[in-house]
Amino acid sequence: LGFIALNPAGQMASARNTQRQLHLNAILNSIRQNMADNKGIFTCAVGGLPTSTKKMANGAGNYDMAQCLLPAYLPTMPFDPSAPGAHYNSNADYDTGYTVLWNASTSQVTLNAPSAELGKTISVIR
Repeated sequence: LGFIALNPAGQMASARNTQRQLHLNAILNSIRQNMADNKGIFTCAVGGLPTSTKKMANGAGNYDMAQCLLPAYLPTMPFDPSAPGAHYNSNADYDTGYTVLWNASTSQVTLNAPSAELGKTISVIR
């Protein structure tokens, strides 16, 4: 109890990191469900999962995947709780603050939270 009172900023950062981990798991589960529904292939109007790291957001240079996951697999698009510019207003206006990468040789999806706090690396690979 004393630790919480003495380090509220650290506790808030830890809570945001937990939220990031939960978000990445939810997004990855929805990607995998899309793949399961489409015979192992991620199906999206913007094309397959990127083979180089891309931010999950709309706009040039990003991977605009919200339309492929909402509302069928997610009720809303999760976004980083404190990354600059991270938000979700609609499928046409969002920036998750998270990144996605498809490794074709291992058939694995990697999601990252680059704005993780407290020196943590938050990543999920499946």
